[in-house]
Amino acid sequence: MALETQSLDLLTDALAKLQQSFDSMPAFQTDTDLAAMQNVLHEVAKKMQDNFPYPHPLYAGQMLKPPHPIARLAYMLALWINPNNHALDGGRASSAMEKEAVANIACMFGWQEHLGHLTSGGTMANLEALWVAGRLHPGKKIVASSQAHYTHARISAVLGLGYETIAVDAQARMDMAALEAVLAAGDVGTVVATMGTTGIGSVDPLAAILRLQQKYGFRVHVDAAYGGYFTLADNLQPQTSTHFDSMAAADSIVIDPHKHGLQPYGCGCILFEDPAVGSIYKHDSPYTYFSSDELHLGEISLECSRAGAAAVALWATQRLLPMQRGGEFAKDLASSHTAALQLYDLLAAEVGFRTFFAPQLDIVVWCLRARKASVISQLSKQCFAAAAERGLHVALVTLPADLLKPYCVDIEFDESAVTCLRSCLMKAEHLHWVDRIWALLKESADAVRA
Repeated sequence: MALETQSLDLLTDALAKLQQSFDSMPAFQTDTDLAAMQNVLHEVAKKMQDNFPYPHPLYAGQMLKPPHPIARLAYMLALWINPNNHALDGGRASSAMEKEAVANIACMFGWQEHLGHLTSGGTMANLEALWVAGRLHPGKKIVASSQAHYTHARISAVLGLGYETIAVDAQARMDMAALEAVLAAGDVGTVVATMGTTGIGSVDPLAAILRLQQKYGFRVHVDAAYGGYFTLADNLQPQTSTHFDSMAAADSIVIDPHKHGLQPYGCGCILFEDPAVGSIYKHDSPYTYFSSDELHLGEISLECSRAGAAAVALWATQRLLPMQRGGEFAKDLASSHTAALQLYDLLAAEVGFRTFFAPQLDIVVWCLRARKASVISQLSKQCFAAAAERGLHVALVTLPADLLKPYCVDIEFDESAVTCLRSCLMKAEHLHWVDRIWALLKESADAVRA
């Protein structure tokens, strides 16, 4: 695997352009010991070799998608200024770029009016959404599916909010009958709909949740940290597309550009449909908000210092790859979904493997066949290691036995949870590597069973 380095020449050229804005300043140069720096960088490179090959298509494990070269370059370019997007004094240009980039994301979901900003990641973005929810519905609890990200329960505990999980259906989506039974008690303030769970990739039935909202009057928060960008894909199943098309009716949305948005870590985003929630953030700061009468990003964020470079990188990526249906960015998402479907079909047709949920997005879950749950877990771990020895890197996921029983009537469930194999085919290139991945999976499974 060759790391992409040709674009570094573009960075040198862009730095020269940036330098022009400072030519009028008195000469100033920081002393640097280049030889010492080179030695340390070589040490860093040596240590960084202890990593999985995340950028390569044969890395098909966790949600680790390499940033686009334009994002890397724009981020590095911004570091020569190192803007802080908490207040305009610390990042005038990057703050304007953040507002524009966030507005583009809001438009992707059909929102012209909104309040939002970037965050360090999905956890912080979801924290802000649930914090606002708790202020608007004090004393009422948060509910999410049993397959929702674990941070919702943790965040609710941090905020002192009640929290309850809702059972899922056979497709690992929030079960509507179970949800309505909880709503009938009248103490639910917010329902979290997950548009792509991180374990399985299941999409909660948002359209149905919104219908219940009309009856019970709760807030709807959409956690689309992982799957949000798939609203642009044109090849999802109709029932899945229906729920993505319903996102404009949500009260708040979280999305992580550092997942499918081709950004470096960390770059999350929180959006509120009603700009009036900005009043909840209101606070006084005697030293940061004097450079403009306009609303500062720091006045609508729980975080203070935030990397302006993240906004610059996102803005540049959106400029190069507009977020529109039918565009290159959207086609790459569709390719990931197609790759997941192809791998799923290959696994489903092979007698030695067992599949469960057809991919709604780009995550595939499967296991090797066995008669006992405990043996399946053991085989999954062995196959995981055997694949890594052959240069293919997948992941493991532990799922409740009750979730798998409808697909495994011939299995003795001697454990309450089962470890399975899992792949996130997040890279567009995965579509051209499915056959190679499949061949290595079969070879690894054969080696385990030998």
